Amino acid sequence: MDEVKIIEIKKSVFADNQEDADALRRELKERGTFLLNVMSSPGSGKTTTLVATINALKEEMSIAVMEADIDSDVDAKKILEKTGVTSVQLHTGGMCHLDAEMTRQGIDSLPKEGIDLAILENVGNLVCPAEFDTGSCKNIMILSVPEGDDKPLKYPLMFSVCDVVLINKIDVLPYFDFDVIKCEEYVRMRNPNALVMPICAKTGEGVDVFVKWLKEQVKEWKEEK
Repeated sequence: MDEVKIIEIKKSVFADNQEDADALRRELKERGTFLLNVMSSPGSGKTTTLVATINALKEEMSIAVMEADIDSDVDAKKILEKTGVTSVQLHTGGMCHLDAEMTRQGIDSLPKEGIDLAILENVGNLVCPAEFDTGSCKNIMILSVPEGDDKPLKYPLMFSVCDVVLINKIDVLPYFDFDVIKCEEYVRMRNPNALVMPICAKTGEGVDVFVKWLKEQVKEWKEEK
């Protein structure tokens, strides 16, 4: 009797995606477009954070946004209305993440030249988006205070792939059992190199620190040979 053939699909999918992601990064470099991948759970304040960030930077650089959702165009409309920058909606067809090829389709819908910063607002999910390299230059994630300070322990991959963790909604800290210092310690356990920045996107508190970091990252990336 012949042996059952085993096919490692997940490994193959990830390998193919990594090749696509690396190719997309090279193309973005040629175009001079820095890609920022933004991840979080639903309701963490991704869109509000992006609005504050874009409005702080749009006079200094050309920005475009790709909003990924299973359905609807609510976030894309909100970005366009509140910032005026180019905004496109990506529907994932039920998938809970974007991979490099999906991201490329979004990039191809943007102007070919003149975009300094492209922002990808990934699908709201703390698991799937962390597994797939989108071809981004940097990854950030947003953790809101109501979600709890233990999320780095429960979702290790998400926190391990991020360059920056924004702790959002710090204005409601008095009403929740959330320890910022303890949360930072948990993040360091997963990723010693991650920067942790407490912010309140609604009031603007702390957003200037993140904006400064992002501005420096775009500048350094453009100067790299």
